[in-house]
Amino acid sequence: MEKYTIRRDTTSRRINFSEELNPSQLDAVTYKGGPMLVLAGAGTGKTTTVVYRVAWLVDGGVRPSEILLLTFTNKASREMMSRAAILAGGEINSLWGGTFHHIANTILRRYAELLGYTKDFTIMDRTDTNELFDFCKLEYEGAKLTKGYSSAAIPKAAVLSDIYSYVKNTSKTIEDSITKKYSKLRTGTDDIIEIFKRYEHKKTTLNLMDFDDLLINLKTLLTDFPDVREQLSSRFKHVLVDEYQDTNSVQAEIVYLMSDVHKNVMAVGDDAQAIFSFRGANIDNILKFHNYYPNTKIFRLTYNYRSTPQILNLANAIIRGNRRQYKKDLQSSRNDVTNEGKPCPLPYLVELYNVEEQAVFVCSKLRDIAEEGGSFSYVAVLYRAHYQSLELQLELMRYGIAFEVRSGMKFFETAHIKDVMAYLKVVANPFDEIGWKRILKMIPGVGNKTIEKFWVILTQDHEETPLDALPKLFNSMPQKGKERFRLLLETIEQIKTQKSPARAIKLITEGGYEQFIYEAYTNAESRLEDIDKMSEYAIKYDNISTFVSDMAIGGETSDEEEAVQDSYMGKVVLTSVHQAKGLEWKRVFVIGLNDGQFPLFKSIAAGEEEEERRLFYVAVTRACDELYLCSTQMSNIGPVKPSRFINELKSGLYQPLEISYGEDNDIF
Repeated sequence: MEKYTIRRDTTSRRINFSEELNPSQLDAVTYKGGPMLVLAGAGTGKTTTVVYRVAWLVDGGVRPSEILLLTFTNKASREMMSRAAILAGGEINSLWGGTFHHIANTILRRYAELLGYTKDFTIMDRTDTNELFDFCKLEYEGAKLTKGYSSAAIPKAAVLSDIYSYVKNTSKTIEDSITKKYSKLRTGTDDIIEIFKRYEHKKTTLNLMDFDDLLINLKTLLTDFPDVREQLSSRFKHVLVDEYQDTNSVQAEIVYLMSDVHKNVMAVGDDAQAIFSFRGANIDNILKFHNYYPNTKIFRLTYNYRSTPQILNLANAIIRGNRRQYKKDLQSSRNDVTNEGKPCPLPYLVELYNVEEQAVFVCSKLRDIAEEGGSFSYVAVLYRAHYQSLELQLELMRYGIAFEVRSGMKFFETAHIKDVMAYLKVVANPFDEIGWKRILKMIPGVGNKTIEKFWVILTQDHEETPLDALPKLFNSMPQKGKERFRLLLETIEQIKTQKSPARAIKLITEGGYEQFIYEAYTNAESRLEDIDKMSEYAIKYDNISTFVSDMAIGGETSDEEEAVQDSYMGKVVLTSVHQAKGLEWKRVFVIGLNDGQFPLFKSIAAGEEEEERRLFYVAVTRACDELYLCSTQMSNIGPVKPSRFINELKSGLYQPLEISYGEDNDIF
């Protein structure tokens, strides 16, 4: 048998740090030690700085096992570890690198007994967590029912899990969390608290931890056991943290405790890209870093390798509007001319008449790209909220342009849109069995077996339709579902007399479905925004049946069609700004730049204007070569104003794009 021996390269190349890094990166990488805050602007080589810091430390005699590298995603961890290994000649296997949760799991396995667990504790994933919450909920409901109480208002397991996670990651009380983020569920606060108690007890009894427990228990271990904290913080001479602006209060505390002895913390992040407060991230962690760590040395990375000078000038002007920030201006590494010697274009400001024209404009520009031989794979359309992509999705399908939605599912594939459409479908076609079963499944206590019995009742009399027979189900309804079913009867009666689908959708929401969304789904507010958008879109229709038919046709693209489109041009990316963070495209369209949409009115009302402005900054800095900022004069419900963020900008930072129409009625 022929043999082959794998050759492993164990030689390390000599790194010339001064040649391979720009001056700002070099200063941060070679800092002697102590707390350091690296403010890494968009596209400034943050990852490069972190991995070269690891290599520099190892090159200077620090053992890899004495370095802790904390990241937010497994992908970021793998990339940094891989690049650092290449730089350091592969001799960093003992470096502790990974996500906060991965590191917490590794440590807790060693000290589990101190917290009342065994070392072989099980980590529950999201599905496991939901199942345990479901079990605790059913157990609690059964106990209440035995005592003669009803529990119809208790949300589903996924929502309970979402509330629980928010509470743990923000260190807020259950009462405060529900009031702030889940206000529609306030009447059930006492029930939720009791279920959480059962959930905590079950986990301890069954030797289980969920993802949030990993962080909470690590913090508890470091806080309540000083000898353990000293062992760990003595071991890790250097702690490096990626995306520090996204840390929550628990994660920031863990970093502080893990660096208790040496205080050699390198926090890398960008306050201008702090956009995840809704997940519990606390921007004060980076803005007040020096309060945790006196004598902090601050480094600013501002040399951008991504965007043209014209795009960066606009981005710099945007973020200057924020009061609470570290001041810095990005500078481009690129020339201000194209490869053809022409000046790089200023960002385009495009004012369209309405959202339909906005969608047509984007599609027309995409067709230009195709005719010029370009690829859709280098193009993204960004928006503040998922619902703002509705008209564009429909127009892209009409044009036959393949697209990928990264902010969620395609509009008509989402569960909440299907729910609302089910109401409209059974009114348009009273014999729609699929629609009826979807609606009835929303009633508390109604499962698949009960639905089959209900369908027999609805269809047994051939002289009447299921729509007419619906009241017959009342006496067969579970006790906890009777009130919701009563609302359903009232809603169906109201929309039967409606011609306007827009008004019908409003009646559905008001008739109990809004409460159902909060009880059944996570991200309830964004789902309600989707439904509001669908209602606005439906204003142009005066017939429910026509609307239902058009939405069914408009929301359908065959797999064969998509495959053909993909093979030729790739896919345009449609995504919210939140999902776009960390990514880049040659051409970027930002749509919906109107007050109320970007920024959102509810965010302004909540005092979050500066975070909304940071979102706009993140959107703009995704673009490499071309940027289109799109607003409209009209929404589906009336006149709208351009975004206040656009009005803040000086005219020389952008160029208005005048819109006209060709003979074939295509915008160019």
